[in-house]
Amino acid sequence: MKTTKSKDGTILAYDIFGDGPPLIFITGATCFRSFEPVLYDATVFAEQFTVYNYDRRGRGDSGDTLPYSIDREIEDIEAMIDVAGGQANLYGHSSGAILALEAAMQLDKKVNKLVLYDPPYADNEANLAEFQELSQELRKLLDNEKNDKALRRFLEGIGTPGEVIDYMFRQSPQWTTMTALAPTLVYDTIIAGDLPPVSKVAILTTPTQIMVGEKNPGSIQEVGKQLSNAIPDAVYIQLEEQDHMPDPKVLLPFLTSFLK
Repeated sequence: MKTTKSKDGTILAYDIFGDGPPLIFITGATCFRSFEPVLYDATVFAEQFTVYNYDRRGRGDSGDTLPYSIDREIEDIEAMIDVAGGQANLYGHSSGAILALEAAMQLDKKVNKLVLYDPPYADNEANLAEFQELSQELRKLLDNEKNDKALRRFLEGIGTPGEVIDYMFRQSPQWTTMTALAPTLVYDTIIAGDLPPVSKVAILTTPTQIMVGEKNPGSIQEVGKQLSNAIPDAVYIQLEEQDHMPDPKVLLPFLTSFLK
């Protein structure tokens, strides 16, 4: 484990894998750098890249300076880019994709290229209202320290199949860690609590590739299309037979082709 400091003094823990162009891996809700799926992704990506796999603030071995702000997470990404030498590619998954997009808009030339997988904005006003209701429900559960129920409700709310949730709850040795990190779901609901910023991203100059899983809900695919239509020269790819947790071995050739 290595550490660095963000602009506000928050300690960020990270690991480095592989050898190649630098790739900052920005994970989604309740993920942390030693979470089995995240660790597997990072080691596969390391076949072609130098992967910086870090704990977002409030998770794993990283600190959590309050009050929370999306801008502080952008500063965290900038700190990781500086560790990587001052310029890097960004790969963001789920809410991490939204952070990666915001970072590219704010950090400009520090981001060489940008890859987004399943950015979870709401695709229309009706779905945004539903998500805001879910966010309020989660906050109530977390305020009452019902982390387990909050995590299950969040997974249900984003469309995770019941059998997958049951498997995670009953068999995953990391479920306890995930429930401990449930308060950071509030951060992710803040990040994803809007429609795609299509007018804002129209001035983005960072080369961008947007990927969505074929098996994902139509709303996720619609968001990907909205962003790809708005970002100049963006590449849009629908990955066959993939859902919100894509096989990194399927993903890697697309990352390699675009980033290298």
